[in-house]
Amino acid sequence: MRGVLRSTGKMLFGLVLSLAVVGALWVGLLRVFEVSAYIGKGPWDVYSYLLRDPDSAENRALIMGQLGQTLLDAGMGFAAGMLAAAVVACLFTVFRGVEQALMPLAMLLRSVPLVALAPMIILIFGRQEAAVAAMGGIVVLFPALVTMVFGLRSASPAMLEVVQVYGGSRLDAFRKVALPSAAPAFFTALRVSIPGALTGALLAEWLATGQGIGYGIVSAVSRARYDQVWAGVVAVTLASIVLYALVSAVEAALQRRTGT
Repeated sequence: MRGVLRSTGKMLFGLVLSLAVVGALWVGLLRVFEVSAYIGKGPWDVYSYLLRDPDSAENRALIMGQLGQTLLDAGMGFAAGMLAAAVVACLFTVFRGVEQALMPLAMLLRSVPLVALAPMIILIFGRQEAAVAAMGGIVVLFPALVTMVFGLRSASPAMLEVVQVYGGSRLDAFRKVALPSAAPAFFTALRVSIPGALTGALLAEWLATGQGIGYGIVSAVSRARYDQVWAGVVAVTLASIVLYALVSAVEAALQRRTGT
């Protein structure tokens, strides 16, 4: 129980610290670059838009509805990218020849801007959930893949040799040694992929679906609704920070349980 409370306290402290840093950078950059108050809204402006204005209830409903759609879209891209990264990383580790065949494709997806790939993705998958999953998955795939491959290949050579000495196959060594040793890298890939999945969702909403915060921000800019723009940015940023902290808390809890 004490360990759970300590972990929760650390998570909350890290969350508050992250919010404080983001807020300080937000206010500081607006002042340094002397952004017009008409365009650059500060924390108090967003607070008023969501909680103090006469139509704040409608504003909250709008932002929360868009955020819910964006989180759903990000979840689809996150799941698609992480699943693809995990499968490909396992194939790379067990069958080295597969890496030579598939890594150029992964590099291609990484090097070509998603904005350039978007028309092709929309032509193939349409403008619905499949396109969202494809765009988000592309953003998530490469960093998660590299992190997972590194983790799977960081297994102790001595432990791998022990499995082979006792008659185990390469697959046995992978299952009993490589996979457990890659757990920290897996959680690192989860943390790194959260902002990537949100970025992919925002791009997909802007370029394909016309829903969520991604489209809402573009629409608000065209109508000079800058309070709504900044409120949407704040909502996505807070969601990213909270999800990152939750993944870190889960990792810490598992490490305590396993004694690692």
